[in-house]
Amino acid sequence: MKTVKAKVQADTPITERGVDEAIERGKSRRSSGLQATAVTFLAPYLAITFEDGGGILLPVANYSEFDDFEAKDFAGLTVGFDGTALCHEEKDLDVSLAGMISASQSLMAMAASVIASRNGRQISSAKSEAARANGRKGGRPRKADVVL
Repeated sequence: MKTVKAKVQADTPITERGVDEAIERGKSRRSSGLQATAVTFLAPYLAITFEDGGGILLPVANYSEFDDFEAKDFAGLTVGFDGTALCHEEKDLDVSLAGMISASQSLMAMAASVIASRNGRQISSAKSEAARANGRKGGRPRKADVVL
């Protein structure tokens, strides 16, 4: 695990340049995460739309947070916390989208499959060096023929 020491920045004045840099860092962080833009109740599902135009349907029955909701209550659901949660002001409810998605076995299985596929296509210097070393040895060893 990498240890990072905190920098003591007490009494450091905030400059216009510092504010601009912080805004840019925030924009880059925001663009790399899960950002919902809308939520709609399509009985018996919640339709959640994301910034890229994609979306998902989550069955309301799978989430105990919505057990006491009437059909009219779903109209009060909004996207909050910079697109990372569903909120209902009157019911004092804030539900993390990442938590809702991770509670779905099928969505998690699909996410694991996508991540494994993406990681398998990555090219690193270690992989390249291993391939070169294998090539110098004559390539991948042949499988031995099994004679019964």
